[in-house]
Amino acid sequence: MDLYAKRREIASQYLKGEGIEVGPLNAPLEIPADVKVHYIDRMPVEELRRHYPELAGVNLADVDIIDDGETLAGTPNNSWDFVIANHMIEHCQNPIGALENFLRVVKPGGIVYMGVPDKRYIFDRDRPLTSLDHLIRDYKEGPEWSRLSHFEEYVRLVEKFPEPQVASRVQALLDLDYSIHYHVWTPETFSELIQYFQQKLSVGLQVELFQENGGEFICILRKTLYD
Repeated sequence: MDLYAKRREIASQYLKGEGIEVGPLNAPLEIPADVKVHYIDRMPVEELRRHYPELAGVNLADVDIIDDGETLAGTPNNSWDFVIANHMIEHCQNPIGALENFLRVVKPGGIVYMGVPDKRYIFDRDRPLTSLDHLIRDYKEGPEWSRLSHFEEYVRLVEKFPEPQVASRVQALLDLDYSIHYHVWTPETFSELIQYFQQKLSVGLQVELFQENGGEFICILRKTLYD
C-alpha cells in the first residue's frame, strides 16, 4: 500500500463529523465523502503563492479561515470533531504548545491526526534530532531563544550553503518569515514527546494509532479531557 493509500485508510477509520486541517497547502488529506473539513492557514492563497514560489504551478487548497496554525488563537475551545496537522508540527516553533492547542480546539472524544516526516528519509537527514529538553524549553520559555540557531542549522545542513554565505541566507529567510522545519524527529523521539505530554500536561489524551508510513509516521490522538 502506498503512502497516500495508507493515509486515506487511516482517515476513513478515525475522522468523523466536521473539523479543520491546518496548513494543507498543496497536499490536503483525502477524507471520507461524509466528512466536512475547513482549511486554516496564516495567510490567504495569493500570499501563500508569493511566500512559497517553489509551489508555483500546483493547486493549493482554498483557505477558509485565516489563523496562526500553531496557536489557533481565533479558534474556540472544544469546537471541532478533529484537527488534521499533516506535515505541519515540524514547522511549529513550539511543538508542545501547538499540540496543546490542537487538543484544546477539538471536542472531548475528538481526534488529532498528525503526519510527521521521519528525518532519516528526507532533506533533514543530516540534522541532529531535536531533544525533548529542547522542546520543553521552547514550551516553558518561548521559542525565541532557539529561533536563530534553527535557521543556521537549516541553511548549513539542508540547503548546504557555504559558510561565508550562511549569515546572509539566514537573514533573507528571517526577513521572509519563511516556514522551515524547526524540529526533526524519528518515531522513537516523537514518542518521547507524546509521553511527556501525557504525563506532565493537563490535556488528557489517548494514543489511538502510531504507525510508520514510508518516510513519515502517523499519530492519531484522542482527547479525553481538558482542564
